[in-house]
Amino acid sequence: MSRASYRRDLATIARDVGGLVLIAAALMSVSVLVAVVFREWHAALGFLLAGGASAAVGGAARRRFADAPDPKMKHGMVIAAGGWFSVAVVGALPFLFTAWLTPPAVMESFVPAGADWTRVAVADTTTLSSLAYFRNPLHALFESMSGWTGSGLTMAIHEPSLPRTIQWWRSLTQWVGGVGVVVLTVSILARPGSGSYALYRSEAREEKIHPSVVSTVRTVWKLVLGYTAVAVVLLFAAIRTSDYGAALPLWEAGWQALNHAMTGLTTGGFSVTDNSIATYDSAVVEATLLPIMVLGAIAFPVHYLLLSERDLGVLRDDLQTRWLFALLGLGIVVLAAQNATTVPATTGAFTPWTPVVVELPWLSPQQADAVRDATFQWVSALTCTGFQSAPIGRWVAGAKVLVVGAMVVGGAAGSTVGGIKIVRAYTAVRGFVWQFSRVFLPANAVVTARIDGRTLDRESMEREFSEAAIVTLLWLVLLVAASLVLVNVAGPEFGYADALFEVASAQGNVGLSSGITGPSMPPVAEAMFLLNMWIGRLEIIPVLVFARAAIYGLDP
Repeated sequence: MSRASYRRDLATIARDVGGLVLIAAALMSVSVLVAVVFREWHAALGFLLAGGASAAVGGAARRRFADAPDPKMKHGMVIAAGGWFSVAVVGALPFLFTAWLTPPAVMESFVPAGADWTRVAVADTTTLSSLAYFRNPLHALFESMSGWTGSGLTMAIHEPSLPRTIQWWRSLTQWVGGVGVVVLTVSILARPGSGSYALYRSEAREEKIHPSVVSTVRTVWKLVLGYTAVAVVLLFAAIRTSDYGAALPLWEAGWQALNHAMTGLTTGGFSVTDNSIATYDSAVVEATLLPIMVLGAIAFPVHYLLLSERDLGVLRDDLQTRWLFALLGLGIVVLAAQNATTVPATTGAFTPWTPVVVELPWLSPQQADAVRDATFQWVSALTCTGFQSAPIGRWVAGAKVLVVGAMVVGGAAGSTVGGIKIVRAYTAVRGFVWQFSRVFLPANAVVTARIDGRTLDRESMEREFSEAAIVTLLWLVLLVAASLVLVNVAGPEFGYADALFEVASAQGNVGLSSGITGPSMPPVAEAMFLLNMWIGRLEIIPVLVFARAAIYGLDP
């Protein structure tokens, strides 16, 4: 590659990554209004400084390389990988600045009355507020990466002790990141044309609602805004029916409904309550969240067709949606059966017991709770949402491994989920079967396969199968390698099932935890999870292309 070509490529990448950083800066500036409303002046200053620094960097890149060529496909993946990491870095600044600017005495004012938590050492004093953890730059970066990638694992072990502005920022990053930072940038900054399509595809998206990519992403955001508004209303009503929610002021119930609607619909999983959804201990709240989480796991083009044509047959006709509902139903039955044959001890741990013949209508209260928890947690795992209603760390290893399977597969491509996606898993399985069947056919046989209504010849099937198999294999290799590292550093109280579960949650951008993730986890594991979340959100290939481009440059 010539030096001039290298400079042109670098200019295109820097300009568009700068655009992503500008979007993050704008979101920080909007969040200052939240700080003003709640009179959190230290947070307001922290967000102003973070937004100003981000705007300066992003704006300088946009201006300096304003005349760079439009991105091509070879730029798209590098822009996506570099842009997502850059947004995570600048997105950590509000956590870091707010934590350092807020005195420990003020931090204490965020803690709910009567809270009995472990105190956090800050300078020469201690505080109950989890905000103090974000004085550690690695914790701040972890929280930001978890937010933007929709992972949901957190360093804030007691979310109610955070300032409202930080609670909002965590939810906002998941709301925007779940749909896609690149998608938002295309809708606001990018020009129509092939450059926009290159960026759109870089975020692992293929299907378009409209011929124009810009029109497509704007329609996606209209869908998200509409669904979010409906979800807030439904969740507010559900929260008020719980004993916990009935005791809350109306504005607090509304605040929790808003945040959980934002992170539930975009399958992020951050919460503003101390024990995620288990705080409410309400079947009504859990039942309300189930369809909200499922909506986020269905591809956006299917939503558009369903709303425009008003025909439920759209759900049946789409391959990914059919398999999503099939996997939801099958997984709930299997996991519920697994958990119903264990009983909770006084500690709440699920331990094996001697099975007895029990008719379903007469399940014991403990078994009924096990079935309820299995239903919610399976949906939360398969949709990659990460809301938690049960102490999964206390489940038996078999139940954890089942949930790992759900987190690995994830929901539909073209939605907000992580994992390898249903269509890729389906294509990989069909490809294995197809390759095996060819062994018994003569060499000159005409071989075709049908996938999602398309008839593929030998060449097309080999290409699609190879792509699905390569990504799936790389995904699984990284999962196993990271889990082997984690089991050796996590501590003796955690087994391999716990390590595998935690890595699958990070890499699948889910957020469920077996108890490993937290401020006390080894720094090497925390740094590894940053890589898992980043790679998982971009589906591996863009990160590999980014690494190759950093070393060798882009091919002409």
